[in-house]
Amino acid sequence: MNTLLCIAMAVYFEARGEPLQGQAAVAQVIENRIVSDRYPDDACAVVKQGKYVSWLEYPLRYECQFSFWCDGKPEDVTDTTAWGQAWIVTLANEFGLYPDYVGGATHYHADTIDTPFWAERELITTTIDSHIFYRGVR
Repeated sequence: MNTLLCIAMAVYFEARGEPLQGQAAVAQVIENRIVSDRYPDDACAVVKQGKYVSWLEYPLRYECQFSFWCDGKPEDVTDTTAWGQAWIVTLANEFGLYPDYVGGATHYHADTIDTPFWAERELITTTIDSHIFYRGVR
């Protein structure tokens, strides 16, 4: 799968209801992981990282880094306007047209879920709409 497609999918499925800044923030988290030596070196591997049923190459439900990838729902694009915006955000981010909205964050979660085990208050870099961003997660 194409690297930019993986980022656009993450932006669409993880943040299409967010403001532009929140959508760009998702793309920036992926980019921050790519440059870190703790994560895979390409966007698709970052998005798909998680636990798999090895013989099926199928992700275990909710055992991955980006929930849309392993939530059991098909990745069907139903909002073509939001899909187009996800691509614009992805490309603009790729060309460095946005400031660093996330302060180097490599993790985020929605504020609508229970705080994940890895989330420590002192590691928060910012909150954008309904997502909380973290850096330095071990």
